[in-house]
Amino acid sequence: MVSAHLETPAAAAGRFPLGDGPGVHRLGYGTLQLTGPGVWGPPADPPAAVAVLRRAADLGVELFDTADAYGPEVAENLVREALYPYDGITVATKAGQLRPGPGEWHPCGRPEYLRQQCELSLRRLGVERIDLFQLHRIDPTVPAAEQFGVLAALQTEGKIAAVGLSEVSVEQIEQARQVVDVATVQNRYNLVDRASDAVLRYCTEQGIGFLPWFPIGSGALAEPGGVVAEIAGARGLSTAQVALAWLLQRSSVMLPIPGTSSISHLEDNCRAAGLELDLEAVALLDAVG
Repeated sequence: MVSAHLETPAAAAGRFPLGDGPGVHRLGYGTLQLTGPGVWGPPADPPAAVAVLRRAADLGVELFDTADAYGPEVAENLVREALYPYDGITVATKAGQLRPGPGEWHPCGRPEYLRQQCELSLRRLGVERIDLFQLHRIDPTVPAAEQFGVLAALQTEGKIAAVGLSEVSVEQIEQARQVVDVATVQNRYNLVDRASDAVLRYCTEQGIGFLPWFPIGSGALAEPGGVVAEIAGARGLSTAQVALAWLLQRSSVMLPIPGTSSISHLEDNCRAAGLELDLEAVALLDAVG
């Protein structure tokens, strides 16, 4: 079944109460793919990247996920160029990963570093308060309570509105919640990677937004003969739409953030917000996990 939001199809996913405003449409957009190879440097065509971001907003996307490490700095700068002053848009960014080179990622949770990166993100995004500031990774070399503590301090100071975590366990979420309110969790999750099922259940029970990164990942399931490909073909859908629709139906707190540098792929993804997979399709997809 397809829901009618023809001009702003992302709105068909419904809303999630993120922050102190009206919340966001549940289908968002991730900016990682707007950078160069290895998530390093600028994209080959910066004006095209800006156009994709603006088109996403036109399609009803209200949650844009980025990070200081994407580029580094490149994605945040593109977000500002495309979307500032962010009317009706929630910008989520992240800090806590050092980027010495293409494809290299090293957690850094020193409180002074996280504070510095927050200040730099505020400047790049052109805002006085970041809507959602996420700890990109918990640094195992720094006491976790210190990392959560600086997030709480930044929130108290009014520099960030809401706090999120990335790649965490239920135990780590509970530890963080002793120090600061956790609004969202961003873990890798898709049809073929459900290692975070327990985290998703916890977030659903607690009303915490769950941002699955790499949400369209379907592996061999999307290849000819695979269950995703068969469901898509039988229902006139794309394999990406099947993967996203399955996620949106799996939990009311699910906030997929598929990324793409292609406007046609973006439009295809956004149409998934208005899809409702039938029970047979859902059962088949659930069974392959």
